[in-house]
Amino acid sequence: MSDITFVGSGNMAQAIIGGLISNGTPAAQISASSPSILSHDHPLAKLGVQRIQSNVEAIRNAQVVVLAVKPQMMAQVCLELTQSDVDLGNKLFVSIAAGITVARLQEMLAGNYPLVRTMPNTPSKLQQGMTGMFASDQVSSAQRQQSQDIMAAVGKVLWLESESQMNHVIAAAGSAPAYFFLFMEAMQDCAQTLGFSPQQARMLVQQAALGSAQLVDASPDLDLATLRANVTSKGGTTAEAIAVFEQQQLRQTVHDAMLAAVKRAQDLETQL
Repeated sequence: MSDITFVGSGNMAQAIIGGLISNGTPAAQISASSPSILSHDHPLAKLGVQRIQSNVEAIRNAQVVVLAVKPQMMAQVCLELTQSDVDLGNKLFVSIAAGITVARLQEMLAGNYPLVRTMPNTPSKLQQGMTGMFASDQVSSAQRQQSQDIMAAVGKVLWLESESQMNHVIAAAGSAPAYFFLFMEAMQDCAQTLGFSPQQARMLVQQAALGSAQLVDASPDLDLATLRANVTSKGGTTAEAIAVFEQQQLRQTVHDAMLAAVKRAQDLETQL
């Protein structure tokens, strides 16, 4: 894989770098930059990657530049790069910043450079992430594969046909861990009212969620409705619980919540 540099060294950058190294990319081929990166206790210190305080020097010899700074910092960082003496035209840019469109990023970079916009989610920290990806017209097939290899190091990837679908990825995957955490939290609360300790309640709910997710993953030929039906015996306890969810219009609540996430993502795109 070509030399890669990460502009920004926060949690997601650390997750991707760790995934790359775990998947065989030599640490010597990876560099990262941030104001605090030279600290001895920086998380990247133990991974052996090149740590460079200057963003400009970090990208100078890189073929792939992963823009991993917070969205509100992106314009300032890009301005620093464009005002340098580094030739940006021979680089592939990969953005993991939420809410910044390809057109806006290219405007910040002052050029229509090859750019892949991505939307990873927090399970990427465990290499169980789900990332939506969209490439600008300037991205070659080889660069497309390069960017895919980077994001696949932390989980599964999905290429999008239109950039507008990125907001849908946010609703279906980017924000989704919080939905599941809320549901699990509610289940834990109820389990505690039934007499279990917080630790016992969490273990019951956590293991049920983990096992269910693994069962889904191990059953690619079964749709989710079938998996649910297989657990729901007619007239049984599960059927009673599902009936309450249906009566309370859980499906509509989930639908409305996801559309609210899409709307907010669309609003944020106009503000950055």
